[in-house]
Amino acid sequence: MRPIRFALIAPLLVLMALPLGGISSIEALFAPKPELWEKWTAHDPNSTAVIDHSTWDRLLARNVRMSGDGLNRFNYKGISKEDRDALHGYVAQLAVMPISKYSRPEQFAYWVNLYNALTVDVVLDHFPVDSIRDIDISPGFFSDGPWGKTLVAVEDTPLTLNDIEHRILRPIWKDPRIHYAVNCASVGCPNLMRKAYTPARMEKLLEKSARNYINNARGARIDGSGLIVSSIYVWFQDDFGGSDAAVIGHLRKYATEPLSTLLKGKTAIDGHSYDWSLNGELDGS
Repeated sequence: MRPIRFALIAPLLVLMALPLGGISSIEALFAPKPELWEKWTAHDPNSTAVIDHSTWDRLLARNVRMSGDGLNRFNYKGISKEDRDALHGYVAQLAVMPISKYSRPEQFAYWVNLYNALTVDVVLDHFPVDSIRDIDISPGFFSDGPWGKTLVAVEDTPLTLNDIEHRILRPIWKDPRIHYAVNCASVGCPNLMRKAYTPARMEKLLEKSARNYINNARGARIDGSGLIVSSIYVWFQDDFGGSDAAVIGHLRKYATEPLSTLLKGKTAIDGHSYDWSLNGELDGS
């Protein structure tokens, strides 16, 4: 997931063409769209090969901790050299796999775990930073963050985080819960889970992550009488049905009390927010 950055002139032209109150439409317009990279649709439905994510599993268990506000924080500051080396080894292990020869379920878990491991790795490479957006290594004058930088090569093909999220995961699986699985190392993002994604765990972890996020103020909250949601639901509204009503329907599916009751009668989103602060452990925690 990357921040929405605007060029200097184009947004003004769009703004003049939209009715008042169309700011959410503008932000959705400039969000990365799912653009299928055909190469990565290759798979073997008969494959029984299993990818080992146990190294990532152990790294997450040792370094991800839940804070009192329901946010999972990563131990960037205190990670051991052993775990740092293990992370490098895990990414290298994934990079050499002929992923096109695996089944769809194995591929899904592979791409989510690779995205999250690369994100942690790039933050650690530049730590300390206050936000992942401070890691300005992406090409392009208006770009920021690491999302557009080539970070890995799979099957001899250079890949960026944007490629994995917007050209592989979103267009192939077409599951809005992907936004709960890939982690952008930010407070505003859905939690980095304490377990690696595997085909056996995938559905349970996706559902748990969606439920945890939506019922946390980072995902949705009532401010006064207005419904304020994560900017994810504005930037990527099409993935959640393409309208305020569809997003609210998605929220209701996972909402528990008190949010479930607070959503009754809501038909529109009144605002959105996102906290790009790093999801690292706080001093003294």
